[in-house]
Amino acid sequence: MPELPDVTVYVESLERRIVGRRLESIRIASPALLRTVDPSPSELAGRRVVGVRRLGKHVVLGLEETLFCVIHLMIAGRLRWRDGEATLPRRLGLAAFYFDAGTLLLTEAGTKRRASLHVLRGEDALATLDPGGLEVLEADAVAFRTALLRENHTLKRALTDPRLFSGIGNAYSDEILHRARLSPVTWTERLSQDEIGRLQHATVEVLEEWTERLRRDAAGKFPEKVTAFRPEMAVHGRHRQPCPECGAPVQRIVYAESETNYCAPCQTGGKLLADRALSRLLRKDWPRTIEELEARRTPRSSGARPSASEEER
Repeated sequence: MPELPDVTVYVESLERRIVGRRLESIRIASPALLRTVDPSPSELAGRRVVGVRRLGKHVVLGLEETLFCVIHLMIAGRLRWRDGEATLPRRLGLAAFYFDAGTLLLTEAGTKRRASLHVLRGEDALATLDPGGLEVLEADAVAFRTALLRENHTLKRALTDPRLFSGIGNAYSDEILHRARLSPVTWTERLSQDEIGRLQHATVEVLEEWTERLRRDAAGKFPEKVTAFRPEMAVHGRHRQPCPECGAPVQRIVYAESETNYCAPCQTGGKLLADRALSRLLRKDWPRTIEELEARRTPRSSGARPSASEEER
């Protein structure tokens, strides 16, 4: 899912292309995309774009007469820009926004249609889509601490809760926690002042570094390769690959459709965190350290093939 750095670069790229331009028409190919009834998307036609902004993980197009077109890309949604008039892709295309300067295409990979489009009138209506999370790049230490400790959650959940922090999701929360040397399952109420300070510093550092990196990668062009999995990341999406700090294999916890990646030596004192599915299955056989885990992955010295259960571990 595009997060704060990705959405920021999308917004900046759109600002350069469509602010002051006229939105001539909209074509919506997927009925499930539009989540509002009034005003109608047809009311946007002919109006000029007066601004583009980020609202959490939403991309907001502001038009004349205080109308807003709000796009949430969810997991697999992406934006594409084409100079001139472009055809909406048959399989992936959800919507096309035709401007007098080019075409903005909204696509979504996969079969699940989760991306959304809201057409709203007025700032009050727009505010209803704001979960209220803290903008960490604009916050001081007191505001950060207040948001973090508002509810008692694990750090992973706290960072990705849009009611607490704005724009942070699965990918960058992994990177932030690795940079801060904190376990993703540590409860917020157990953090020391020093750990809270480290977390804030890491959060700002990671988000600013990745925003600048994505700007450089785009090099003035519209960002086309927006992904949550990048080889330059320290731990996210790098299961079993070496941690750039200590060389130990990156571990993961899988739950539902998401996963948490972490380095045991750097973040948990060398202890492996229990994966819910496997730990319930294996119970006492679940390895507690990286050394034990790696030993179980090593084929038997006799050359015999490991059992299926050993390979899964």
